[in-house]
Amino acid sequence: MKPLRLTALMVIASSLMACTPSSMDQPQISEPDPELNFVRPYRGAGDTCQLVGENAFTVDFLDDAADLVACSTGTDDSASLAASEGARVVTQTNSYTLYSVARR
Repeated sequence: MKPLRLTALMVIASSLMACTPSSMDQPQISEPDPELNFVRPYRGAGDTCQLVGENAFTVDFLDDAADLVACSTGTDDSASLAASEGARVVTQTNSYTLYSVARR
């Protein structure tokens, strides 16, 4: 019985080690990346977050009182957009997090 217990403990330990803090911070999304209509950098020339225009994928997330902004998931620009602009996550794909940023 002892070898079986040791094996079970090793399996549990290896499973826990696979759950690194970075993998638990972001949800794992399996939705493929859509073709996004990038309009321009959102906050300025160096911003990797982009204002997104309408297409078949984004139409349900557009709002006349808010900007739809796409940022590469997990980047500093993505985190700062959420913190500084009060951006609300509306969806996420494999590579992008789309935010709604209120204009009013």
